[in-house]
Amino acid sequence: MSTPPLLKTYNKMIGWPFGHWLFSKAVCMKAPYFGSIKPRITSLEAGKCVARVKNRKAVHNHIGTIHAIAQCNLAELVAGVMTDATVPHKTHRWIPKGMTVEYLNKVETDMQATAQIPMPHEFSDKEDLIVPVEITNDAGELVFRAAVTMYITARKKAD
Repeated sequence: MSTPPLLKTYNKMIGWPFGHWLFSKAVCMKAPYFGSIKPRITSLEAGKCVARVKNRKAVHNHIGTIHAIAQCNLAELVAGVMTDATVPHKTHRWIPKGMTVEYLNKVETDMQATAQIPMPHEFSDKEDLIVPVEITNDAGELVFRAAVTMYITARKKAD
């Protein structure tokens, strides 16, 4: 199985000065809405993605903690980037289908999200891949949990 293009790009860019920052910016250029939270993707491999978001006023809610939608945005980002870096790009494609979330505690520090699926994984046509995402605060406490459903389909021969 060949390495998906996104994972190849990540592995190349992290060796550069400011590589993680540049890669994160490139992801946000491809999917601009994610730029609103200014994520930093810190780790990417097949089956796993980790990203951080700083606690800053632009992502706060009315009580001064990180807004619930910023947490959802980060969860969708790590789930999507992990999926793109894992699904065999020549034979399959994917799209987010849904997300269920649990807000477990206020987020008053920077936050780190991890999306991870067991590997190896055999992808099939019309598969609902459930990607678990956990967000922790700086103390390592679980503050948010999500299950992001990615709809995986086999590519048609003409794709």
